[in-house]
Amino acid sequence: MNSMTSYKQFEVQFEEPNPKKWCVLLKEDVFVTLMNKGNFITHKVLCEGSLFSPLLFGKFFDPSDAFPLWEFDSDVLLSNARSSNNQCTVDWAQTDTDYVLRAEIPGVGKAGIRVSVEDGKVLEVSGQLRLKIETGTKDWRAGNWWEHGCVRRIELPENADWKKTEAFLSGDHKFLEVKIPKIPPNISDVP
Repeated sequence: MNSMTSYKQFEVQFEEPNPKKWCVLLKEDVFVTLMNKGNFITHKVLCEGSLFSPLLFGKFFDPSDAFPLWEFDSDVLLSNARSSNNQCTVDWAQTDTDYVLRAEIPGVGKAGIRVSVEDGKVLEVSGQLRLKIETGTKDWRAGNWWEHGCVRRIELPENADWKKTEAFLSGDHKFLEVKIPKIPPNISDVP
């Protein structure tokens, strides 16, 4: 990813759990059908190596199911995606003070991208691809969400200071960076 790109901060939403959101799981056979008949944007957003791809981690994994991302080294977990197509557009790391997620978000753009923290436990990056929904439901995330958008849900580590989560979007709206500070260790806890 281009480190010379300028980033602008945008609002992170903090919300309570919603039992209707992401309640319909994306199954592997549905994903295969979607990719076989999907359009260019669907392929770009859900392709292997994308943050939103169910195949990001080397085998099928529903992106609406929260994943403990920071428990894994990105070089190890993404080695398959990086070696197979060299198109992997996701990276994450942790420093002494922060957890950082960087990802290209092709096809979603500024208007459709949303970063939220649910119940202080799950970081959620989602994007609505089709702004007009004809399902009869107001919330596109409650049904077959993959027909209208994309998501990646990530479990937050215990020491994440989730209330201070920041999200930045590049000037061209193609790259996202999310920073979650770590809770500093208590001085009395340090040996």
